[in-house]
Parts: sequence; C-alpha cells; structure tokens
Amino acid sequence: MDIRTIVFRKISLPLRSPFQTHQGELYERSVIIIEVSDDQGLKGYGEVSAFPSPFYTAETVETAWHMLRDIILPRLNARHIQHPADFVRMTSFIQGNQMVKSGLEGALWDLYAKQNRVSLAELIGGTRDFVKAGAVLSLSDTITKDINRLKQSGYERYKLKVEKGKERDKIKQVQTVDPDLAIMIDANGMYRESDLDHLTALDDLGLLMIEQPFEPGDFYLHRKAQQQMNTPICLDESIMSLHDARQAVELGSCQIVNIKISRVGGMTAALNIHDYCQNNGLPVWCGGMVETGIAKAHNLALASLPNFTIPGDLSSSDRYFYKDVLKEPIEVNDGKIKVPTGKGIGVNVDSSYLEKVTLQSYFWQPE
Repeated sequence: MDIRTIVFRKISLPLRSPFQTHQGELYERSVIIIEVSDDQGLKGYGEVSAFPSPFYTAETVETAWHMLRDIILPRLNARHIQHPADFVRMTSFIQGNQMVKSGLEGALWDLYAKQNRVSLAELIGGTRDFVKAGAVLSLSDTITKDINRLKQSGYERYKLKVEKGKERDKIKQVQTVDPDLAIMIDANGMYRESDLDHLTALDDLGLLMIEQPFEPGDFYLHRKAQQQMNTPICLDESIMSLHDARQAVELGSCQIVNIKISRVGGMTAALNIHDYCQNNGLPVWCGGMVETGIAKAHNLALASLPNFTIPGDLSSSDRYFYKDVLKEPIEVNDGKIKVPTGKGIGVNVDSSYLEKVTLQSYFWQPE
C-alpha cells in the first residue's frame, strides 16, 4: 500500500437526546476520526469509537489519543504495510487497546479498497445489497413516542437498555405499543450470580435474546444461565477476540454473538469471528457504539456478510445526531439500509464539517 500521511482528529458531535444506560449518560459523542492518504490523493477513513470514560471497555478517547500518537505511530513502518492485515501483525505486541487498533486498521481497509477500485463490502466478500436495521432504545428514550416513530421507518428489531428489577415493566410497556415487535434486552453485564434466578424468570417473555447479562469474560455464569433458559444468550463485551468466541462456543456460553468491529480490534478480527461462528452454526449480528457515519459505513460492509442474519444496531444518521460527518446521510427505508457500493466504504465525508467539529488534530508522515 502507498501511505503518504496519517491525520487523526478528536471531534465532538451533539446528540439529539441523551443516550442513557445503567452505566452512564452521553450528551455528546466524542470520537477520533483517522484519515490515511496516499500519493494519488485517495483517502481512507476509520473511527476510534472509545467513550470519554471507561464504562464500556478500559479504553477512553484520551487513552486512545495517547496510544496513537505515542505508541503506534512512532513504531509504524508504513513501507511494510501491503495489506491491512499487515498492520494487525505489526501491532500484535500491544495488549488490548482494540478500539485504537480498529480505528487505524479501518482507515487502511478503506484506502486499500479504494486503491483496488472496489467497495469494502465486495472486497471482504459481502453478499447483501441491503441490511436490516435495528433500533436501540436507551433509558432516556420515550417508549411510545420513539417506537411509533421508528416503526414508521420500518425498524424490525428493538434493543432495550434496562435497569435491574425493572426489565419486565419496560418489556411489557413495549409490548403494549406493539405485541409483535422483536424485542431484546441489553444488560451490559449488570447481573451477578445472586441474580441468576431473577434473570431466568424473564424466560417467559419470548425475547429475541438477552445480551451480555453478566460481566465481561465470565463464560461460566453465561453458560449456567444458557443451560437454564430457552431465551438465547448473546455475548457482547465478553467477545474481544477470536479466542474469546472459541471459548464461548466450546463452553456453550451463548447461542448468538454480537460482533463490533471496534470491540474486537478491527475488520480482520471481525471477519475471522464471523467465519468461525458461521462454521459452528451460531448466528451473528453487528453491534453499534453510537458512531458517526464513517463507522456505520464500515459496519454496513461487515453486515453484508452471509452469517449476519439478525438485524444489527444499524440506524440512520439522524437517529442520534443533528448532523453527521457525511455529505449524504445514511438512511433507513422500509427497515433496511443500502450497503454502499462506491469505492472503499462508499460514503463521502464532509471535510468542512469535520474541520468545524474538530477539537484537536495530529499530523504524521512516514520518514
């Protein structure tokens, strides 16, 4: 690959409404946008989707900035990167920091696809022209108002952020609006072993799945719950790598896997996990991180792969933001989003707006 410069920008986008879980609340979304360019003027974009505080993973926007500027770029040998997977091998000495790796690798995947004049979806073996959209309702959303609005766009799957002890009431509230909606709940690891009976009592609600009920890495309790429930357990924060996915499958800790490119360390790892789950009969879906359209475009390419059979956290640009960083926003029509077919991630970044919302930037050029 021809790599001329790398620029990363810390940006902040105001949210239409607060995004609230039991772990915390967001009023604006800060991310790091990475731009990799070549001598021909082609640009590849990636996104570091860490949050301001370490409530989801150990990474934050600030730790990601430090890792990029002080650890990764000083050791990056751009001449030895012929394929994005080379970057994965080059940074294998770094423990964790999956979101940082994912952001830079994503920019390399976008640029690599553009240099080869194909869409990212085509490059990785995507088979769908459209993917089904799924909505996430945070604790601050108004159930009746928001579901009726989202139904008009055709969203087929609804994920509810819940509080312990109030799950049944919220689910019943949604079912009152529409008893036929496909509903799942996301626990973000809030349950403990003492809550096992409470959790299994939700089995009668006919949920599509329960996502990450126990703490990340606790394959034992997830297995114990799955053995006692018909409702599928889905793992999110527990799956940080292909190794984690193998553990979950071998131990019987789940029936579904949520693949987030940023959480597993990049597209290369996401592809490996997809293939492994497909070969072992586990359906997967694409999770979201309240991301900008740049990360959404990467997610759409991933979700076009054949084993993504469940609607993911794939939503329109205006679901969270007043204005996205794309010139043409991502839209949901009849419950589906078109997979971009342009070269690379297939979307046009609004450079002037990106500059406007930039709080800090850093420029790097290989020697």
